[in-house]
Amino acid sequence: MIPALFPLVRPLLHALDAETAHGLTVGALARLPLRDPPADDPRLCLTVISRTFPNPVGLAAGFDKGAQAPDALLGLGFGFVEVGGVVPRPQPGNPRPRVFRLPEDGAVINRFGLNSEGLDVVRARLVARRNRPGIVGVNIGANKDATDRLADYVACTRGLTGLVDFITVNVSSPNTPGLRDLQGEAFLDDLLARVVAARDEAGAGTAILLKIAPDIGLDGLDAMTATARRRGIDALVVSNTTVARPSSLKGASRAETGGLSGRPLFSPATRLLAEASLRVGRELPLIGVGGVDSAEAAWTKIRAGASLIQLYSALVYAGPGLVGEIKAGLLRRMEREGIRSLDAVVGRDAEELARTA
Repeated sequence: MIPALFPLVRPLLHALDAETAHGLTVGALARLPLRDPPADDPRLCLTVISRTFPNPVGLAAGFDKGAQAPDALLGLGFGFVEVGGVVPRPQPGNPRPRVFRLPEDGAVINRFGLNSEGLDVVRARLVARRNRPGIVGVNIGANKDATDRLADYVACTRGLTGLVDFITVNVSSPNTPGLRDLQGEAFLDDLLARVVAARDEAGAGTAILLKIAPDIGLDGLDAMTATARRRGIDALVVSNTTVARPSSLKGASRAETGGLSGRPLFSPATRLLAEASLRVGRELPLIGVGGVDSAEAAWTKIRAGASLIQLYSALVYAGPGLVGEIKAGLLRRMEREGIRSLDAVVGRDAEELARTA
């Protein structure tokens, strides 16, 4: 029902500024009656981070920042949903306007600045949905004015472990000054050690993921993958938004500061994903994010090394029907190639895509 309505409401939503339209969308989803996620074709099922995902198509962090509607989003057909980012204390983020559509490019630029209602509010909502079906994770960060950012990540980990299937450590947002400095090897090693220890102390099986930026060099990727493996991280999320501005951008808002997402991010994020796959093989699962707007894009991410994929920006233009289109397209591709499991495709063309994506 909701996917069918999107073509009718899209002109109305796009007549509003992007953040207002987004807020109305999340609010409407939060008011929907709860229902279980729809059944998927078993050929789309994968086991990753000790969870059985009904399909590999996930919703990236940033859409449902406050965990207002994870169950409604699962009801749209996503195989998993990542809420957040969440920081310990409420913070408003950057001044508005802070999100901009680039429809000519199939892209979005945002500089939200990790606006969050805070850990206590999000935790209460996740407690209220405890024992609901579906895989839900949460993205965590640090307050902008924190004097000890590592302590902020630990606080979020302690507060959310056991309430979600995974926690994604976000050190790659470009919109919080100094946050990407935590990607440095020494800082990252200390951070991941503390987060994993906090998870282990809670005694729950929540997985710990690490989300990285697309703008790091290969030396930085070497260091990050080595640190993640050494500290027992369960998966890498590749990648966050980019501060780069390709010369091909046409949108009127292309000069706005912030993180660029959507179609222009596909090639650099997929190359980085393939490079990560070449470094970790099947030892460390990868989640491919950036520019997924079709079944072909999702298939390419899987070929590059992703066991799971996430999308967000494409929903702004294609609507929720895209989720079903991607799943149907993946099944058609599997049938065409005579493949019974997506696991057989994961990383098979990483070497080629590291050069050509």
